[in-house]
This record gives sequence, structure tokens and C-alpha cells, in this order.
Amino acid sequence: MRKITVGAFTSLDGVMQAPGGPHEDPVGGFKYGGWIPPYFDEKMREAVGEMLFDKPFDLLLGRKTYDIFAAYWPYAGADDPIGPLFDRITKYVATRNPNLKLDWQNSQILGPDVVATVSKLKSETGPDLLTQGSTDFLQTLFRNDLVDEINVLIFPVVLGNGKKLFGEGTSSTALKLLSSKVSGTGVTINKYVRGGEVMTGSFGFEQPTEAELERRKNLS
Repeated sequence: MRKITVGAFTSLDGVMQAPGGPHEDPVGGFKYGGWIPPYFDEKMREAVGEMLFDKPFDLLLGRKTYDIFAAYWPYAGADDPIGPLFDRITKYVATRNPNLKLDWQNSQILGPDVVATVSKLKSETGPDLLTQGSTDFLQTLFRNDLVDEINVLIFPVVLGNGKKLFGEGTSSTALKLLSSKVSGTGVTINKYVRGGEVMTGSFGFEQPTEAELERRKNLS
């Protein structure tokens, strides 16, 4: 069985939009495209290297992220090892256009029923499946409980608005932190896996005070 891992760069307020450059995804008037390059240091490069080169994977991509990657990575040159890696592996693309032509080698459309196709891919043998970017597609994966692991690099910046890692309708779940590191530029590098259902508790008195009962009454 294959595992789905989310690879995400986010701001402190959870925004993922256009991390790599100003022309990447200016949709919605987003004006901070390219917000991660100033924070990249050696520890960041090591973290990305671990995610991409420690074990085999195929890519799961939304259409917009696929287009961004297809316009960049095949032309990056052999001196950047990510380009040849992304060329070589299989890229599964979520799109609503059944007639979309994918020119980048080893690329496949997931088809009209993305959830069914991804579920089938998960049940097969083969390399794990890694997402990059693809905020809209991620919401489908989260809603259908298809994600097994989240690698999220959180940058010390607040962007205020933009496409987010967790959108409206995300299924509730607890997560278990497997590892956490901090780069020299203040980026936290975190790896989470499934942690079961959300657990709740209370720091309140076992017997609520009259003031607390009145407060609850006023909430309604």
C-alpha cells in the first residue's frame, strides 16, 4: 500500500500561495509571491533534500501547480538535481478538463473521479505519493481522509490572505509530531502523521459557578 505525504511551505497563518516567485500565482490579487526565497539556508536545503531524495515517490499535483512545474523544472538544467528527478518520476494530475494535453513526460491525468483514482493508487504497490503546492486538490484529499503524513515548513511571516493549507470543510483529525527542526532563518520544519480522533478535555470546575452558568446562558 502506498502512502500519501503532503509537502507544504506555509506562512505562520497557513498561506501556501505563490511561495516561489511573484508570477507564480497572483490570483485574487495576491501580492506577496516569492515569500520563501529570503528564508532559504543550508538547513532548509537539507530538509527539501530529505523530502525529495531519501526515498522514491511519485507526484500528486493539482492542475495549476502542474503547469507551474512543467514550465520550470524541465528547463532547470542538470546542475539542479530536482529537475531530472521530476522529469523521471510519474506525475498524476488532478484536472477538470478531460481533454487536457500533458506535454511533460511521464504525466497522467487522474480522471473524472479523482477520489476513486487516488484511492486505487494508494491500494497498489509502488512508490509513495507526494504532493507539492496544489491547495485546491489538497482540500479534496483532506476531506476524503486520504493523507497519511504532512511535512510542513512554517515560515516566520504573516501574509494575511491567500490560498491556505487547510481550507473550509477540512476533516477534523489529531496529528502526531514525528520530528521538528528549526532553520537558521527561523523556519520550523515539521513532520506529522495521523494521530487518531480529536480528543477534548476541560480545565473548568467540575461544578460550574453561578457566573459560569450565566455566561453559558448568555451565549445562546
